[in-house]
Amino acid sequence: MADETATDAMPLTRKGRETRQRIIEAAARLVYEGTVAAVSLDEVCRATSTSKSQLYHYFDDKDDLVHAVIDHERERVLGFHRPALGSLSTWDDIQRWRDMIVEAQAARACRGGCPLGSLASELADLDEPARRQLSSAFVAWEQLLNDGLAKMADAGTLRADANTKDLAVSVIASLQGGLLLAEIDRSTRPLEIALDAAIAHLRSFVPGAGYNDQ
Repeated sequence: MADETATDAMPLTRKGRETRQRIIEAAARLVYEGTVAAVSLDEVCRATSTSKSQLYHYFDDKDDLVHAVIDHERERVLGFHRPALGSLSTWDDIQRWRDMIVEAQAARACRGGCPLGSLASELADLDEPARRQLSSAFVAWEQLLNDGLAKMADAGTLRADANTKDLAVSVIASLQGGLLLAEIDRSTRPLEIALDAAIAHLRSFVPGAGYNDQ
């Protein structure tokens, strides 16, 4: 039988659900501003004006809370990208998605990268359940892009033999690298370069573009 944690059983009352969500959001904010290792449960309690006993009512331990944070960040990131990728059908749509990402990074002055990428960098080698959660999140993100690219291939905007799954992985990888460098440089320029290169690679699969995959 699979192990059950506090995150598997949603509190039954509205107040309980709201308190649990408030704790998760505060923990996610603290982690995003710092690191998982640096954030203590005491700090989360102070940020949410809750007691340790309240926190342990909703979460077994810090790992359990961190796993809930991963789920929260997954929904936040996918929620940001889903509207644009869900309606992807033209090159203009791809350009708008690119611009949306750059504008969002500029709005936070390039402070902080991708929440999922940051969590993966810190936890992938330390917490196997967290790694699996994060892998699932990236797969879901890639699938959103893959679905849009597949629609473009069906419409003849991309070559029918384009491997849209691999293309989606390459674009998300470029996005992650661009976000990291933008954070380091405090400039959106590396992000713009990475995304523009990824889009140029996508455009090489336009029918008749003469792309040589050898």
